[in-house]
Amino acid sequence: MILYRSMFRVFLAIALCVSTTTVYSEDGYQLWLRYNKLTDAATINQYKAYTQGIVLEKESPTLLLARQELQLALQGLLQTKVTFSNTFQGGGIIIGTPSSSGIIASLALSDKLKATGDEGFVIVQTRVKNKPCIVISANKDIGVLYGTFHFIRLLQTQQRIENIAITSAPAIKHRILNHWDNLDRTVERGYAGFSLWDWHRLPGYIDQRYIDYARANASIGINGAVLTNVNANAQILTEPYLKKVAALANVFRPYGIKVYLTARFSAPVEIGGLSTADPLDANVKAWWKKKIDEIYTYIPDFGGFTVKANSEGQPGPQNYNRNHADGANMLAEALAPHNGIVMWRAFVYSNEVPEDRAKQAYNEFKPLDGSFAKNVLVQVKNGPIDFQPREPFHPLFGAMPKTPLMMEFQLTQEYLGFATHLVYLAPLFKECLDADTYAKGKGSTVAHVVDGSLENHSLTGIAGVANIGNDRNWTGHPFAQANWYALGRLAWNPSLSSETVAEEWIRATFTNNEKSVHTLKDMMLASREVTVQYMTPLGLHHIMGWNHHYGPGPWIKDKPRADWTSVYYHQADENGIGFNRTATGSKALLQYTPEVQKIYSSLENCPEEYLLWYHHVPWNYKMKSGRTLWDELCHRYYQGADSVRRMQQQWSTLKGIVDEERFQQVSSLISIQHQEAIWWRNACVLYFQTFSKKDIPSGLEKPDQSLSYYQSLEFPFAPGIKPKW
Repeated sequence: MILYRSMFRVFLAIALCVSTTTVYSEDGYQLWLRYNKLTDAATINQYKAYTQGIVLEKESPTLLLARQELQLALQGLLQTKVTFSNTFQGGGIIIGTPSSSGIIASLALSDKLKATGDEGFVIVQTRVKNKPCIVISANKDIGVLYGTFHFIRLLQTQQRIENIAITSAPAIKHRILNHWDNLDRTVERGYAGFSLWDWHRLPGYIDQRYIDYARANASIGINGAVLTNVNANAQILTEPYLKKVAALANVFRPYGIKVYLTARFSAPVEIGGLSTADPLDANVKAWWKKKIDEIYTYIPDFGGFTVKANSEGQPGPQNYNRNHADGANMLAEALAPHNGIVMWRAFVYSNEVPEDRAKQAYNEFKPLDGSFAKNVLVQVKNGPIDFQPREPFHPLFGAMPKTPLMMEFQLTQEYLGFATHLVYLAPLFKECLDADTYAKGKGSTVAHVVDGSLENHSLTGIAGVANIGNDRNWTGHPFAQANWYALGRLAWNPSLSSETVAEEWIRATFTNNEKSVHTLKDMMLASREVTVQYMTPLGLHHIMGWNHHYGPGPWIKDKPRADWTSVYYHQADENGIGFNRTATGSKALLQYTPEVQKIYSSLENCPEEYLLWYHHVPWNYKMKSGRTLWDELCHRYYQGADSVRRMQQQWSTLKGIVDEERFQQVSSLISIQHQEAIWWRNACVLYFQTFSKKDIPSGLEKPDQSLSYYQSLEFPFAPGIKPKW
């Protein structure tokens, strides 16, 4: 069967080649690194002027990758033969650093390069020996590779390069993917197959996907990968697994990617034979120092640890009456001689604390500001609950000026329809990054907290919980690739717009056809808001199915923890709906600056997208539309579901422009999304109707199933659930 499918694809490709169309069947494996022939004559002619050759005077593993990538891209996109040389023959593209290239050293680039640091780059059009050429230069080899990918992106997206002069450096130092991958290859909250990491066959077998993964990350500036789940397994720190990790590190190193691991806080007990994991115990400190020294014998450039402690059952320093700083600093001390870092997650909440869950991370970490070691980043989720379709920014941003805070976004769509729904997440990322904390006056955005500029922190980081698995197209949904891409691009430059990032990805991944680009961009930019409307409009949150988080479950109650239920968050009753977090309620809003409090504290002035996040609102409350809250809630749910139908119509116009394989795949997925949007709409409206006691507004179709039907649905084998061993 496999052979038959392979032969069929070959015959199909041949048939397409001899036809008049230039749309070829694709499975998405190439991601945004498709180097298919361009058709725009002006672009081709402009770039061909510099294809006389690639000059690389002195080789290194990373510089060879840059030359190889450039040659591959030019030959594919321009359909022209490109040669390379270690001497300048006249014209072409020169790549390297001042220390590896005498030509580059002779050019007046020192001032530009000074501003780029270790990873930035300079791309200029200049003349050498009176011949026009493009120079891609950097202080370090990895900067040359990043610059090469940037230049290729210009070509892929058909940008003009006359008089080109680009100087670029990353705004954030550590740009990392967090893989919630388990050692048995399951992926917690993963919806694109099993883990990439084939631990059983490592270190002896190096899958080509490891190389392609590293290449894709380098192309968007991601420079780190945490290989293991935050719900950690101490076995990853044992010798057999460290050898496997070292094999991956060897693959990633030329691409500028460091490997990190998750540290199980109780590892000294579980694999070390100690009776305690108390971070202030001398034997525990000695055990971690010895273990970390051992890690560096296998992986000399090991990045460090991500730690989830005293959260959702994970062990931590509080087990021994210590605080988070005690735990983080113990690890940081052992890592410091090796230049390793600790990324200590602030996702903590306790069932024993009768406090609004949205407040608990702030309550635990704010008092510790300034007590963390200098190589510790506190890793904070974008919002105070848990990667919801919409949340306000986390109150810790701007509240810990003496501590570097690292952003944690979620690429895998745990609460956004898994890999079934088309949801472009750059607008969500930007909504958080552009939010103003007012910590030091107007303009104190979350982005300025994260990039260190607000408090002059040099240790900075941003993490994305990866949506990558061993599905052929990497992310399950073809459009989910855009969220991986967006994380990398915004980590490099948080000031980029969602629109710019979307257009880059579309042109590199699908087409440069202007009308089609416009259609795809419109779909993508609207998709997150559409999803919010059919799932959690007006500030609703955490009303998904129990445990698996698949589909709607606003009726969830009576679970082991109150804050694992839906009724805890929406608080619907006969009087109204919503969580009062103002001064008259849980007081969560008081964790923000007065300027932010002012925006949300008044029921009348609160932006409607956060209304039910901060207020318990009567069903008859008059909204800005003139409708009652109940009617507005219904209309939002219906509008969201109807918008997915429009998305289907937009996608259908791309038949014959997008390759047939991906066209059919996305068509099927949007059809499922539409069905599930109606499911969300019907289930939520029927459930909340039991409290409002009001009719669904006239003109809106009535649900075709009863509330009891939706409540009876079960999904025991939904993907991505944390395994229970």
